[in-house]
Amino acid sequence: MKQYLLVALLFASTHIMAQEAIEYQVPPKEIYDLVMAKPTPGVSFDSKGQNMLVLERSSMPTVEDLAQPELRIAGLRINPNNFSPSRSAYFTAITIKELASGKEFAVAGLPANLKAGNLQWSPDEDKVALTNTSNSTVDIYVITIKTHKAVKINKAAVNLVLGAAFDWIDNNSLLYTAVNKPLSMAPKKPLAPKGPTVQENLGKVAASVTYQDLIKNPFDESQFEFYGTTQLIKNTNGVETKIGAPAIYSSASISPDKKYLLVERIDKPFSYLVTAGGFNSTMLITDMNGTTVKQLAKLPSSELAPTGNDNVLNAPRGFNWLDNFAATVQWIEPLDSGLIKKKMDYHDAAYTLEAPFTGAPKELVKTAQRMYNISDVNTGLYFVTEGSRAKHRQKMSKLTADGKMEVLIDRSTDDAYNDPGSPLTEKNKFGRNTIKLVNGAEIFMRGIGASSKGDLPFLNVFNINTKETKQLWRCEEPYYETVTDVLDFDKLIIVTNKQSQTDPPNYYVRNLKDNSAKAITAFADPQPGLRGITKQKITYKRKDGVDLAADLYLPKGYDPKKDGPLPVMMWAYPREFKSAADAAQLRGSKYTFTRIGYGSIIFWATQGYAIMDNTEFPIVGEGDKQPNDNFVDQLAWSAEAAINKVASMGVGDSTRVAVGGHSYGAFMTANLLAHTNLFKAGIARSGAYNRTLTPFGFQNEERTYWQAPEVYNAMSPFMFADKIKTPLLMIHGEADNNPGTFPIQSERLYNAIKGHGGTVRFVQLPFEAHGYAAKENILHMLWEQNQWLDKYVKHAGGNYVK
Repeated sequence: MKQYLLVALLFASTHIMAQEAIEYQVPPKEIYDLVMAKPTPGVSFDSKGQNMLVLERSSMPTVEDLAQPELRIAGLRINPNNFSPSRSAYFTAITIKELASGKEFAVAGLPANLKAGNLQWSPDEDKVALTNTSNSTVDIYVITIKTHKAVKINKAAVNLVLGAAFDWIDNNSLLYTAVNKPLSMAPKKPLAPKGPTVQENLGKVAASVTYQDLIKNPFDESQFEFYGTTQLIKNTNGVETKIGAPAIYSSASISPDKKYLLVERIDKPFSYLVTAGGFNSTMLITDMNGTTVKQLAKLPSSELAPTGNDNVLNAPRGFNWLDNFAATVQWIEPLDSGLIKKKMDYHDAAYTLEAPFTGAPKELVKTAQRMYNISDVNTGLYFVTEGSRAKHRQKMSKLTADGKMEVLIDRSTDDAYNDPGSPLTEKNKFGRNTIKLVNGAEIFMRGIGASSKGDLPFLNVFNINTKETKQLWRCEEPYYETVTDVLDFDKLIIVTNKQSQTDPPNYYVRNLKDNSAKAITAFADPQPGLRGITKQKITYKRKDGVDLAADLYLPKGYDPKKDGPLPVMMWAYPREFKSAADAAQLRGSKYTFTRIGYGSIIFWATQGYAIMDNTEFPIVGEGDKQPNDNFVDQLAWSAEAAINKVASMGVGDSTRVAVGGHSYGAFMTANLLAHTNLFKAGIARSGAYNRTLTPFGFQNEERTYWQAPEVYNAMSPFMFADKIKTPLLMIHGEADNNPGTFPIQSERLYNAIKGHGGTVRFVQLPFEAHGYAAKENILHMLWEQNQWLDKYVKHAGGNYVK
């Protein structure tokens, strides 16, 4: 049976607009072979460094797979047949590898058609639990590492509709949410509704992001309640015990001493404006039988949250157990009613409440900025993180038992060169991961190591008393090597992932004391068709003085003196900065091994193009200025500088340049075509083009349309559709689920350009979300892009090949 793709196109030979059903196409063989390459396996280590799981990844699903029944409600996409998310990647095979001997063992007892996910080691790391998803159910299997055998432990089908699959209680017991009622009891859609759908607001400010897949009517409400309602289960060696009554549990977290559960339960009424994560809910502490011990808070719907990057819902948030206490819950509350612009010394406070939860909450700390997180390092030391998203600032302080707080790190979140990294953790006496503290003062920090030479990842020790940093290890040129695990903090034995331009990524065990390294994987090159393509990190400056960079890929065997300048394909995604100096920092590494996924533009290096990937388009707004105040101008400056650079190198033909991007990169592309004449063609995938349809903010823009209408209008390429005369290929998933990038955004821009006589082609991919998945759709997308580039860039003036 042939499958068809609806494509709206403008015929090259006439001005007649038409829709045509065409069969799925495939790109040239070089591109086809690359995109169809078998994925490199994943790995998972135990913390003792004894065993490693080698995990074979699933290949692309088919369109038929995506066409299976799917419910889109409350911001969720549900497979109604098995009570799980409808779109997931899986592991299809699992092998156990002993790191000392190098021996590999197949796992017996797993299903033949394995679709594994949610892998989690037991506290003693002698077992691994995982979910297996079939067409009708989700089950839990437990692998015993020593015997290399797996057994299915559940009788009640697992419910994954609202997320978390399971958690280990102890080495023999698991906590999970189970299906409450059989599928036969699912609500049936009435032929006609009982009345109209009515929404009402009585004077409350309720500005909402433009979410997709929301509840729209009473039937949606009944479906969400049916599929979201679960029964908490404790499973000990295959024996299931119900915990409490069925409810819509969005989370259930076990206390460190295993005596209590911290539960969030979703309550009615359900919102029609926000997703399930923002519904009314109740925070509860229960015992392990499900009996309520303490109701902590009734949380209102997030539709009442004020707009603005540093504003929050006027309600408690961030409930969690402190890791180094037997049973102490901690949370954060705003002191400013959630409005950061209120003049106050402190905007947030954190509170704790310890078992048996009968006393009054204790104030732990207050912060001058919005509080992000509290990590208890031990019972007398905490790390407190606060900051401002609007100002691009973040601060980490240490809090001691006497209530004194001292700043450890205060930095711009855009300043990659001075990023100190993230603290590493190890298991405490409760089996929970907490920050590793050595000699009462030193913590291990792992980071990407951005520098003027590019990223050179590191492992450092940071002294929280002296604030001095000591480097333990750093990646050496010409490699890109990252720290993935620390197996022994005392002996300084780590696991790294190492690659270079010629060596595919593989894992190594490194002993930092004797500087030895042993390879523990030997994954082959998954895409040999890319070898010979050269990569370099190029730098240049735009007209306002901001330094920029891009990854330049050139075809195998290319000689600029003999072959001359090439057609250029530029791919980018704009990013906002509050500092021109931060924007100018070099990011990424020139030493990575080139591997590409379906969305990459590097495919076209095999077709004779010079590729500028990760082309930097910083949008800078220093001081009181906002980055978007001159968004379009900054786009043009960056584009012009990039084109001039490759032209000056003699490798790029400045008269044959295309630009493209996905999502915000598509938005950028349409703006560049509307406001410049720098390009021969554009490719815009899954973008938003009319910012009046995202009126309460977008990306990092926190002003609303009514506060800054001139900004929204100036940034909307839809408003300048009559100026878009450069050929534009638009691609959009028919089932896009990303806030703001509704498919109608592409539909309306296509119609507007068409209505003004522009050259435009609109391809809508059946069943695809914001990111694409189905093999047929991906191959056809690559074909469309290849045809567009060949006609309008490489062979400008040629015929469109069907």
